[in-house]
Amino acid sequence: MLPELQQALLQAIKWDQNGLVCAVVQDAHSKRVLMVAWMNAEALCDTVRTGLAHYYSRSRQKQWMKGEESGHTQQVHELRLDCDGDALVLLITQNGGMACHTGRESCFFRVWDGWQWLVTDAILKDELAIYGHTHSHD
Repeated sequence: MLPELQQALLQAIKWDQNGLVCAVVQDAHSKRVLMVAWMNAEALCDTVRTGLAHYYSRSRQKQWMKGEESGHTQQVHELRLDCDGDALVLLITQNGGMACHTGRESCFFRVWDGWQWLVTDAILKDELAIYGHTHSHD
């Protein structure tokens, strides 16, 4: 990426004390929120450069590309920055139909019914079948 483009990309963002920005990931067609993740400057630049979503794992302390293990990559169509500059929305196509590491379409598969959290989305593919082990991301 050209240095002036990189500067324009990164300069408007209000990075938190850890150099991260919140990224809300939304299906470009249905507009369903699929997941929330974190990005550092490197992840954001790699996302723009490749057109595939990259994030920063706070628990593993490293950058990762969505789908690098599962194959369920995210093709980014549009990046949006909120008015405060401290949150991004990525409009994406979810390859493989699953954004959640649990094998569901969305990480937001629980709904509060007034008494309890109800699981509303079916597992499309078992986590062990996707990864060969149980897995977690932040």
